[in-house]
Amino acid sequence: MNTRHRFLLIALVAFARITAAEDKPKPEELNAAWLAEHYTKYEHRIRMRDGVRLFTRVFVPKDDSTPWPIILTRTPYALKPYGTDNFMDPSGSSFGTLAKDKFIMVAQDVRGRYGSEGTYMHVRPFNPNKGPKDFDESSDTWDTIDWLVKNVPNNNGKVGMFGISYPGFYTAMGMIDSHPALKAASPQAPVTDWFIGDDIHHNGAFFLAQNFDFFYKFTQKMEDPLRDTLLSYRFGTPDGYDFFLRMGPLGNSDKLLKGQAPEWTEFLAHPNYDDFWKARNPRPHLKNIHCAVMTVGGWFDAEDLFGPLEVYHNTERMNPGIDNMLVMGPWSHGQWGKGPGDKLGQISFHAKTAEYYREKIELPFFRHYLKGDKTYTATEAHIFETGTLHWRRFDAWPPKQVTPRTLYFKAGGTLSFDAPKDKATAFDEYISDPAKPVPFTNDPSTTYPKAYPIEDQRFVSSRTDVLVYQTEPLEEDLTLAGPLKATLHVSTTGTDSDWVVKLIDVYPGDFPNPEPNPADVKLGGCQQLVRGDVFRGRFRNSFEKPEPFEPGKPAKVEMNIPDVCHNFRRGHRVMVQVQSSWFPLVDRNPQTFVDIAKAKPGDFQKATQHVYRSGGMASSLTVQVLGAAKN
Repeated sequence: MNTRHRFLLIALVAFARITAAEDKPKPEELNAAWLAEHYTKYEHRIRMRDGVRLFTRVFVPKDDSTPWPIILTRTPYALKPYGTDNFMDPSGSSFGTLAKDKFIMVAQDVRGRYGSEGTYMHVRPFNPNKGPKDFDESSDTWDTIDWLVKNVPNNNGKVGMFGISYPGFYTAMGMIDSHPALKAASPQAPVTDWFIGDDIHHNGAFFLAQNFDFFYKFTQKMEDPLRDTLLSYRFGTPDGYDFFLRMGPLGNSDKLLKGQAPEWTEFLAHPNYDDFWKARNPRPHLKNIHCAVMTVGGWFDAEDLFGPLEVYHNTERMNPGIDNMLVMGPWSHGQWGKGPGDKLGQISFHAKTAEYYREKIELPFFRHYLKGDKTYTATEAHIFETGTLHWRRFDAWPPKQVTPRTLYFKAGGTLSFDAPKDKATAFDEYISDPAKPVPFTNDPSTTYPKAYPIEDQRFVSSRTDVLVYQTEPLEEDLTLAGPLKATLHVSTTGTDSDWVVKLIDVYPGDFPNPEPNPADVKLGGCQQLVRGDVFRGRFRNSFEKPEPFEPGKPAKVEMNIPDVCHNFRRGHRVMVQVQSSWFPLVDRNPQTFVDIAKAKPGDFQKATQHVYRSGGMASSLTVQVLGAAKN
């Protein structure tokens, strides 16, 4: 074959390939136009048992070749855009994945919000003794589902529910005393206990920066709530540390909000775990659930990590025999519901974990229980292991194979599974100054950076008010899977104190930087936060009845910390940091035993903190080990 013929042959082959590629159908682009083409939108006002009507948006597939199941989301947030001719963009979201598979997609404004009648109440308590006209979120869900299956055209009589964060709470409440048509529910990052572990407090410590702007916006009065946009608080600076420090005592926050957030005032009026908070804890009421449940959460969810773990465990305990599953991925708050989920902060997951979840976990779950798909295999616990960055399947959570082991704080800032042998009293000391609190992030923010739960902690590890303990480099991988428990033996020269405990993965000094690396990230020696939490010391014996510390007298503070599933790789170190402030994520503890919401500037005092580490007062962190490590 001469050169000219060879050239013509190559050109013909290339042309054929290009033509074939052009002839191949392109995947449909999900957008508002696609939704309008494939779905008919309806808006209804569904009457509840007490006569109140709830605004409900319904998207029905135009394909009427077979009846379709219904998927319901109930929310306190807007269902914008309102109007039967207005369609939103469903791309890259759970809504889009489910809509493309042809479900009847329903969303509802809960009572008192946006298009719905009635009075709104935050985390409305469950009423176990309802009369014919009494209501709660469980009954509103029941009434809604009952109306939908009787009135929405071409439905197959099966209903699923899902929602993230506050909508996750409404999903959890909706599966209590389940309507017979409810076959599958997926509470995702469900708000569960606003005093013990979600959103507003952790172990009694008030979360300031995370909530200040949120509640400023939440009850904002608008001329046209169906169309107007909520406005954020005008901080006048991107530096939340400076703003909240200049604000002064916590009580001044109420003044800054100028009555815009009445619930904020209500929160500050309940500093202890009283009936106000207890009534808003759904855990004791997660009974009479007759549908399959798949609870979802993110390991790096700054708002609601406590919730999904607690909903899963309590559903499992009180509803034997139902299909009850847990999914935990490497995500920030709600990150699994939209976008690729391929990274968080400077940490890459080397996979589109959120897309995987939506297509390989969430969609098959609803297809099986609502459409009868027989290819589905239920997994009790579908868990992403951070560190090694891969999905694992377990038949229980925590895994049955774990062994509790204790990491002890030791002299010279060391950390070891070997208990201290020194019988003499030994301690480490630091001075906690409310005027110079330890920052929770190196990123200036008036709320919170999504990636702070995975942030490099080197920016605080050299502070004199932060204690640091770490192992030698690990000789083999160490996998922790399950809850953590910190046992601190402490004393303070004050009469109250916060205690922050952080579990950290320390990378080797020669750890390679990410590629590409436009931000010039240095991962060598990175102190990646794996889990951190705070405990307000006055609640060490009771969340209902706080007690002051006796200055200088040792006391024990036991702190349950939400689960991890993390592999510390060979050559890495395990680090624990201990401190007494985490600002402005957590409000400043005056370190005197006063009602913190009423504290005056003079109540804020320096305190000398002792953390004991020997004899009968060996402070430690108990972990659940799936593997063994030498250190």
